[in-house]
Amino acid sequence: MRTLFITTLALLFSVNVSSQNDYSWETYIEQMGQSENIDDGSLELLYDELNELSENKLDINTCSHEQLEGLPFLSFEQVMDIIEYRDKVRRFESPMELLLIESLDRQTITLLKQFITIGQAPRSDTIPDLSKVLKYGKNTLVADLNIPFYTRKGYDDKYLGYKYKHWLRYTFNYGQRVRFGITASQDAGEPFFAGKNKWGYDYYSFYLLLNDIKWIKTLALGRYRLRFGMGLILNNGFGFGKLATMSTLLSSPTHVFAHASRSDYNYLQGAAAAFKLAKGLDLTAFASYRKIDATLNKDSSSVATILKTGYHRTLSEMKRKGNTAVSLFGANVNWMKNGFHVGATGYYTTFNRKLEMGKGQKYRRWYPYGYDFFNASVDYGYTSRRLNISGETAIDKNAQIATINAISYELSSRLSLMALQRYYPYKYQAIYANTVSEGSSVNDESGFLVGGKIIPWNNATLTLYTDISYFAWPKFNSPESTYRWDNFIQIDTSNDKWAFLLRYRMKMKELNGQEEGSISRKVDSRARATISYSDNGLTFSTQSDFSESHGNTTSYGYMISESVRWQRKWLKLIGLIGYFNTGDYNSRVYVHDPGLLYTFSFASFYGKGVRCALNCKVTASDKLTFVLKGGCTHYFDRDVISSGPQQIDSSTISELEMQMRWKF
Repeated sequence: MRTLFITTLALLFSVNVSSQNDYSWETYIEQMGQSENIDDGSLELLYDELNELSENKLDINTCSHEQLEGLPFLSFEQVMDIIEYRDKVRRFESPMELLLIESLDRQTITLLKQFITIGQAPRSDTIPDLSKVLKYGKNTLVADLNIPFYTRKGYDDKYLGYKYKHWLRYTFNYGQRVRFGITASQDAGEPFFAGKNKWGYDYYSFYLLLNDIKWIKTLALGRYRLRFGMGLILNNGFGFGKLATMSTLLSSPTHVFAHASRSDYNYLQGAAAAFKLAKGLDLTAFASYRKIDATLNKDSSSVATILKTGYHRTLSEMKRKGNTAVSLFGANVNWMKNGFHVGATGYYTTFNRKLEMGKGQKYRRWYPYGYDFFNASVDYGYTSRRLNISGETAIDKNAQIATINAISYELSSRLSLMALQRYYPYKYQAIYANTVSEGSSVNDESGFLVGGKIIPWNNATLTLYTDISYFAWPKFNSPESTYRWDNFIQIDTSNDKWAFLLRYRMKMKELNGQEEGSISRKVDSRARATISYSDNGLTFSTQSDFSESHGNTTSYGYMISESVRWQRKWLKLIGLIGYFNTGDYNSRVYVHDPGLLYTFSFASFYGKGVRCALNCKVTASDKLTFVLKGGCTHYFDRDVISSGPQQIDSSTISELEMQMRWKF
């Protein structure tokens, strides 16, 4: 009877989700990135995580709730409902059974199916046999080369290397239980097998990740990332945006990730291990030592700025490479039962050079200061069918207390409301914090957000929020305490072939006025309208973006773009063409540029010009894939692009990127 029921359900499912067949996880990240802080490089980290999971899917019958929580589109409630359903029926026989879980909507199911598989083997916590791991493990090698058809001014006398960018990545996976990876990356302008890079690439990274081995839930060696609670003291993963928080409240009791990204900043290096102490009780311990880049003060013994770019193209940049060391060790304990969860995290950080980053400007007065730092926090929450509460309260070495708390309630299947409060004192210091904030750092901010999701009719979702924040200490380009106000509204709907999206966002911030000591208000407004049509492997998407920046001066901008996606068996093509026209940088516009495997980017444009890109993916066999991308941006209003060492004496930027992936 169950087989017959699932078969019937599958037929219904094929009809119900037909309009979502083209809704990929890449599209999900694209939408999140264009709604959230798109200048945040953490989106690339999220892309890497999901790309890895899409190729090495979770067994829905054996995966843990922590592994499901790693999927950013799943709320805590949805994760618990999936686990509860699995415990009740013992195992999933088909992905169609996800339709029986009330909290999962159609779009979430479509996304989830891209990361799960139905395994037949029971879950095992024994140490896997090495010969079996080597025999059945999957190897993947990716090589990438970027060739620019332009030359920047810095190559004449400043940059130490050539203009080509390239990277290599090798990964080994034995399901989700054993993962190993090595990454080597070279940015344009960096020396290769020369100078301080005598061993070849400028950046090397490696990791080993083991899961579910007896009482060890996760063991990470090499480079790794951590995320606890709501990120108030420790989060090396992707940033917590307001929309993502509205969907999930982003409470993650324990998460240890491998650092597979080419990012040279936001990671730890050493070891981390999560242990199962008892049912519902886990302990995670971690230790890290690594070198970072920093700009030093005139005394050459203290740090003025911690650098995050990872560039080592010039003598001065190379001199800063790894000139400062930082050590960190700490632990997290987490308990979860009957919808309640409580965790405690603490860690100690020490630098070999004194941090003195508050010199000079008033807005830097309360930047981290000293050699040693200590942070501790308690995160907590409760989840039921309709109610979700989550929060974290932290203290630093100066006894400054910060807190973030959120609550959401589902009034009906078509209406849910959410509120979030945050308070970060201006003296609060947490170097590894990354959570919901309107400012650029997790300090000097008090804020309150109210939002909701409404389903006005089937296959349509209305999302909106308003958020006000207050900064007690002067920020950059502001003389005193200031306010900011952020408003967002979006509606999207779809049917079997068509999809529509309308979005508007308005942000107000207080800045320096034209007269000394005065304050003026700068209002940035952005709107987007998108219409997409999909049928038989072909997708057309027309997008219109509009921007207005009103402050001491006013400027307007817009971009009209068209993208086409076509796929037939071994060939996939993605094309983009767009025209942009903006008054200045303040009214710049953004568009998602179709990238290659393991790459993700949003391009920003200002002035007048045209952007074109063509991406061609050829799947030669199950083991070999080739990707080729050509891109060109032509400006109508300038003959010189950028300035300084980055200057290009042309009105056109064009480049070619080639990539190969070999599975063996």
